[in-house]
Amino acid sequence: MPVDNKLQIGVIGGGLMGMAIARKLTTDDCKVTVFERDQQLGGLATHYDYGKFTWDRFYHVILPSDRNLIGFIDELQLSENLKWRRTYTGFYVDKHMYSISNNIEFLRFPLLSLYSKARLSWTMWYCSRINDWKSLEKISVEDWLIRVSGPATYKKLWKPLLLAKLGDNYQRVSAVFIWSYIKRLFSARHSAASKEQLGHVAGGYKSIFERLRGIIEVGGGEVRTGSNVISIRPADGSGLLVSSETGEERFDRVICTSPVPVLKKLADSSLLDIANNRDSVEYLGVICVILVSTKPLVPFYVVNIADPNVPFTGVIGMSNVVSLEYTAGLHITYLPKYVLSDDTLFQRSDEHIKNSFLTGVRRMFPDFDFSRIDSIHVNRAERVQPLQVLDYSSRVPSIRTKHPDFFVLNTAQFVNATLNNNEVIGAVNEFFARYGSEVIRPTSNCTGAG
Repeated sequence: MPVDNKLQIGVIGGGLMGMAIARKLTTDDCKVTVFERDQQLGGLATHYDYGKFTWDRFYHVILPSDRNLIGFIDELQLSENLKWRRTYTGFYVDKHMYSISNNIEFLRFPLLSLYSKARLSWTMWYCSRINDWKSLEKISVEDWLIRVSGPATYKKLWKPLLLAKLGDNYQRVSAVFIWSYIKRLFSARHSAASKEQLGHVAGGYKSIFERLRGIIEVGGGEVRTGSNVISIRPADGSGLLVSSETGEERFDRVICTSPVPVLKKLADSSLLDIANNRDSVEYLGVICVILVSTKPLVPFYVVNIADPNVPFTGVIGMSNVVSLEYTAGLHITYLPKYVLSDDTLFQRSDEHIKNSFLTGVRRMFPDFDFSRIDSIHVNRAERVQPLQVLDYSSRVPSIRTKHPDFFVLNTAQFVNATLNNNEVIGAVNEFFARYGSEVIRPTSNCTGAG
């Protein structure tokens, strides 16, 4: 098909979802234009300059059970850059740090009685066998965990973890929230190849996005960073008009991956229906302090925290997964705190957040030599994942909109999964399996963008 007759497709959002969509649409019959308002591609998977090295802005790992993501990496011909390492898990409670990385350590874990440990193990197994997630939308996470794990296990283990992760919002969340986490964890631990291994791609997600951009541009597409979309509205006849700071362009199809609040601002009201006010999608955001140090803070990849006096949700020892050759010989530790996207913590200064989080570090690690810290960084993201409240699926925007040429695919549609990059690629694959023929169907008004 001649270039002028190619199907013109606009993709709003240059995160992993948008770029994966654009890669699939980079064919002889389609010309793709990606709009990304930030100067860097990647969204939540973008990179960050830590001074002496560049790595992911937020923490990401690959599980051996992440078939969608591993397959995607293989399609990008980056499989040889996939690195694996044996990892360990910690738990902090009552001012003590415990390793619970194997069955023996779990049996020795003093927080729970032997009976409670048996109930917890049964909960994990039972949860992994549940496939009818719809029924879990009708019950709160608190009520469900008390029922399946018992009141003692809930009080000593689950409630402190829910408070650390969600604050008081845990009371509004359905059982789908914890089911999705447990199911992914269980599948990873029981993967034949796992043995508690976690992986990453050499160079971090920056290398993945560089490869994606190259594929799209070599295929004749455009990837525009620093391109802020202002509006999306119907064109006369068919197709849509996308207005950005550089002007207005016509596209035969548009796929929007923006979060729901952004989608509401961009899309003309004639394009889709989205619930408002109390029925709208709420998002959890994250404040993440990153410590770069000459000595590791913990020997674990993740430390789960059950202490309300610690201002962050967990400790992510990324250098226990990522070789120091990628981080200039320095150790990198993420300290995340998850809050609702409208929480006042987002308005606090970096200095305030640093001081607060370092107080928590001193509480947890009184013997740590703070002179070992090379640098401290604060990263923020206001919309990380939807808050899966009761009957959450009724609030989700539809992929198939009111306009035949406009599609929506975003993380708000993750009604039965926790947000991770494996789910993102899985959602893209499912989108094309169900709607791909509609996206690339011929059109009599294939006039091109411009």
